[in-house]
Amino acid sequence: MISTAADVSMRLDKLLTTLALGSRSHVRGLVKTGRIGVNGQPVRTADYRVDQGDIIALDGAVLDARTVRHVMLNKPRGVLTAARDAKQPTVLDLLPPVYASCGCMPVGRLDKDTEGLLLLTTDGTLAHMLLSPKRHVWKCYQAEVEGALQAKDIAAFERGIALSDFTALPARLEILETDLQKSTAKVWVQEGKFHQVRRMFAALGHPVTGLKRLSIGPLPLDASLAPGEYRDLTADEIQSLLEAVSGE
Repeated sequence: MISTAADVSMRLDKLLTTLALGSRSHVRGLVKTGRIGVNGQPVRTADYRVDQGDIIALDGAVLDARTVRHVMLNKPRGVLTAARDAKQPTVLDLLPPVYASCGCMPVGRLDKDTEGLLLLTTDGTLAHMLLSPKRHVWKCYQAEVEGALQAKDIAAFERGIALSDFTALPARLEILETDLQKSTAKVWVQEGKFHQVRRMFAALGHPVTGLKRLSIGPLPLDASLAPGEYRDLTADEIQSLLEAVSGE
């Protein structure tokens, strides 16, 4: 179980604003009227310093005061991997406002028509390491493609596929089902460049008709999450990702 206590040291009004309880003036009003408690005692000073591990409550109800967040989202099709967009829904729209307020951002991108596992985190260093090809963190996808995949396609993925602007690193392809019209396969890549998996298949004459990310490193998509649903990562899952990027 992940603690809901504060995990940073900062002014009380700043923390409450970060937790998306309202504007700075609104949360100062909450404090002034005695509605905010710290460790069971009312605090009426907005610049009161909240320390790591302090328990924060509003009207007696304990708040989830974490500002460090790691989230697993089952991204549905038709949603942009972006923080905000004026015209189309984004993955941050699927989460409560506190995640955006804390600075939780997607780790890499899944294009609009790709579904499956998307991580969001407030830890920019972890995000960078998960995305770096030098860390050898494999991402697994399941792809539906046109035409019959063959052994020569497996070999092409293993060699690395030359695209117009770069050559993809060697990848792994496992054919699950195939016939003359369509095929289903799993593919593992170490990179995550724009439309990379789709472009790799297209370069071999197999346009992708469906794509879903199944895992990132040691972390699989939680099968209990329906498209659009999310949950916080467990402490063990966070540790497994840290070990994956450290090479341990």
